[in-house]
Amino acid sequence: MTDLLHVILLGIIEGITEFLPISSTGHLLIAEKFGLGARSDLFNIGIQAGAILAVTLIYRRRIWLLLTQWREPGNRDYLLKLTVAFLITAALGLVAVKLGFKLPETVTPVAWALVIGGLWMIAAERLAARQPDRREVTWKVAILVGIAQMIAGIFPGTSRSAATIFAAMLFGTSNRAAATEFAFLVGIPTMYAATGYELLKVVRGGGAAHEDWTALVVGFVISAIMAFVAVKWLLGYIRAHAFTPFALYRIAFGVALLWLVPAGG
Repeated sequence: MTDLLHVILLGIIEGITEFLPISSTGHLLIAEKFGLGARSDLFNIGIQAGAILAVTLIYRRRIWLLLTQWREPGNRDYLLKLTVAFLITAALGLVAVKLGFKLPETVTPVAWALVIGGLWMIAAERLAARQPDRREVTWKVAILVGIAQMIAGIFPGTSRSAATIFAAMLFGTSNRAAATEFAFLVGIPTMYAATGYELLKVVRGGGAAHEDWTALVVGFVISAIMAFVAVKWLLGYIRAHAFTPFALYRIAFGVALLWLVPAGG
């Protein structure tokens, strides 16, 4: 029963934090360190896919329009840019895997990433506010969003949503809603691919029999529900508000962790 409660709490944390610019991976690592228990890579990526399912449902009409009316120049151009951003992330991700990159297992680097990312968000928000309101996604934005997504993937605490949204806002798509939409849509194939890759690795390695599939399913469902609520709220919030409160939260949370956790912990 205790383990089930921990799984539910991890699903709640993932669902709320995956698309808010505060780092889901960082929060999951911290939650596991502070009593909720370490989980498999498949579990952590799988519950992220639950959050991605929620965004797929929210953007289902936009996705359907892009796929069924791709011959229209505007839709084709947008779809190509999404594809390029995804392929850049996938290619860089494979390079990181080949190089044997491992996510940090200590809280300190996550805390620093939260603080630095928060300060960067405040500066980036001010710089973006000085630009004309632009909704167009340029090729430069697509490329940089793909790179930013990969950087966030290898540095827990950075936040994939924060990195991609602000990459878009700073380099051409200054409109918050347009930048957020592109960043979220790029995340859909990225996280599904990451989950499929990890699942294939587990099955080929013979680890499927040892995986707690019940926990994975429960975490997936809880994450999907919470992410649906969180993203719906966020999309309404950013129409009239800046991301500054999230930046302040990151800084406060990161500083608290640096104060509470011993160096190297």
